[in-house]
Amino acid sequence: MKLKTNWQLMLGLFLIVATITLHYLHFVIFHDAHHVFIYLLGDIAFLPLEVLIVTLIIHRLLSHKEKQSKLEKLNMVIGVFFSELGVKLLSYLSDSDPGLNEIKSYLVVDGVWDDREFMRVQKILREYSYNIDKNKIDWVLLIKMLREKRDFLLRLLENPVLLEHECFTELLRSVFHLTEELESRDDFSSLPESDLEHMAGDIKRVYTNIISEWLKYMLHLKRSFPYLFSLAMRANPFDSDSSVVVR
Repeated sequence: MKLKTNWQLMLGLFLIVATITLHYLHFVIFHDAHHVFIYLLGDIAFLPLEVLIVTLIIHRLLSHKEKQSKLEKLNMVIGVFFSELGVKLLSYLSDSDPGLNEIKSYLVVDGVWDDREFMRVQKILREYSYNIDKNKIDWVLLIKMLREKRDFLLRLLENPVLLEHECFTELLRSVFHLTEELESRDDFSSLPESDLEHMAGDIKRVYTNIISEWLKYMLHLKRSFPYLFSLAMRANPFDSDSSVVVR
């Protein structure tokens, strides 16, 4: 950081000296200080406008383009997560939700949904009381599912692009934490109720986060990639009539 600051300082000093030298050279050649000061004042008069154009317009356009590029890369990472693990995990956890029927019909997304409908369903989900019935959880199957994707989850957590998306990063943290909790136990059949309740709470955290992120990702696909959205809807874990086969 210090090296970068010194480089910028030296460049600034060089440009100032170059400006003074060129104006002095202009005076030496033409011996017309009046002309020099006219152009100098004119340049200074346009400086606020140049600052406005560069900082407020060009900079914002470049920042917006950079932000869009990062967002696109982020959505690619999110798509990989749902393809590799997310949809399967969402389907499995939702089967353990005793109140799923309250929201299931809202999650059968189709091609006629607009942004307003997505926002409406997101509001419904925020007010929904998520719950997990620990007696419906096959702990051995769940840990097997997560253990197989442990390296994949680690690589996702190491991806710097995810720093731009706090909510999805929190989802990954909750999934990884659940994986660690499950891997720390050897025999699930002998665990006390209190410990099972604790892990059910960890599952609930994952379940809450993953539904929200899944719906956001569906909105992204509908806006940007209709063909991917079509496949996602044909594989919708909340639609009992869904089929990837196009009929």
